[in-house]
Amino acid sequence: MPITDATKKQIAQQRRLYFKICFRCGSKNHIDAVRCRKCHSHHMRAKNRTLGAKK
Repeated sequence: MPITDATKKQIAQQRRLYFKICFRCGSKNHIDAVRCRKCHSHHMRAKNRTLGAKK
């Protein structure tokens, strides 16, 4: 069921797309995080936010 309310859709996109992923353990972290919450590594990347179909 698609979300029609613009505000709710924006909140959902923020939750689904804006976070960092740890290279070492793969856990999700807050976008402002400097260290991983799980393994305390500094080696993290932002989630890939490209739109479109997977190849």
